[in-house]
Amino acid sequence: MLLEDKVAVIYGAGGAVGRAVTLAFAREGATLFLTGRHAASVEGLAREINALGESAEAEVLDALDGEGIDKHLDAVIAKAGRVDISNVREIVFSDIAPCCAPDGREARRAHHDRHVDAL
Repeated sequence: MLLEDKVAVIYGAGGAVGRAVTLAFAREGATLFLTGRHAASVEGLAREINALGESAEAEVLDALDGEGIDKHLDAVIAKAGRVDISNVREIVFSDIAPCCAPDGREARRAHHDRHVDAL
């Protein structure tokens, strides 16, 4: 499997795109840490993945909450030892439209650069 032994954090896992990314990562064997704004969708997805024999944990978190993202990444690193993949579409969008970037975008990018290894 392509992502076996990789630790992935998926922000916005409860939406349609996040769900598709999450399921693809699960099929490829990643250990998943899922976040989203709505507990029902994110927790349900984690249960679905765990029922398939893969590993997923869920937490309610808004991807625009920079401080929350930092705390979550720190908690994942404390538990899993590292983060190999971090999917935060909000940061990608902010790079396209910097006028819309929330405060702390650069700090979150620096945090990701320190803690996230590329595949």
